Formats: sequence, C-alpha cells, structure tokens
Amino acid sequence: MTQLKKPRPEFRNINAFKDLTTYRLPPAGWVSILHRVSGLLMFILMPFIIWMFDKSISSELSFEYLTSAFAEGVSIYPGWFLKLVALALIWAYLHHFVAGVRHLYMDATHAVTKEFGKSSAIATLAIGVGLTVVLGAKLFGVY
Repeated sequence: MTQLKKPRPEFRNINAFKDLTTYRLPPAGWVSILHRVSGLLMFILMPFIIWMFDKSISSELSFEYLTSAFAEGVSIYPGWFLKLVALALIWAYLHHFVAGVRHLYMDATHAVTKEFGKSSAIATLAIGVGLTVVLGAKLFGVY
C-alpha cells in the first residue's frame, strides 16, 4: 500500500535579508539569544565594572570621584553616557540572572513543555525589563 505524501519544501539557500526578516522567533528564542548577549556584554564591560568597584571601595575620595563621574563625566565621556553604560550593565546582569534561574528551574523540575517555555520566557523578559526600569529610575535620579 503506497501513500502519496505531499513533498516537504526544501530550503537550500536562505537569503539573510529576505528570509530572516520574516521569521518570527518565539519568546523562548529571544530569551536564549538575549541570555548570550547579556553574558557577552558583561564580559566586554568587565574593565568598567572593575573600575567602578575600585573607585567605590578604595577611599572616600575615590567614591566622591565615582559619584561625580556619573554627574559630570570623565575625560571625553559625559555623565549621561556613563549612566547609560551602567544601565546596560544593570539590564545584562538582571536578564542573565533571571534567565539562569529559569533554566535551573526547568532543569530541576523537568518542566520542558512548549507552554511552560513560552510563559516562563515572557515572565523572564517582563521581570528583567521591569527591574531594569526600577533601578534605572533610581540611577537617573527619578526617586
């Protein structure tokens, strides 16, 4: 008994400008990509993190220098730019942490369903962005 199946489409050459722009990535895919991006961002900005840590704990004078750097700037970098870099680090840390907890939870409970993956990915994005907005408001002096 032979069944005639509809042939599957073959995609041999993917055009990055035409095909990738129409592809709709699921939330879990976005979380996965952003998890990698946040880890890379924290690694690249490690000298800035070390500089901030050093200035914050060395002495009272160096702490004042750090706080004035965020207000007035350092060298060619204005204060608002340093705050944006710090905000990017805040987002990177929070997203990386929340996504890591999500992965640990999924590994520990074997909750590897499509529905849970989507809902936990949306929660991860919302928690990461929400906490970043709260801490960013504090960084920029809203409260």
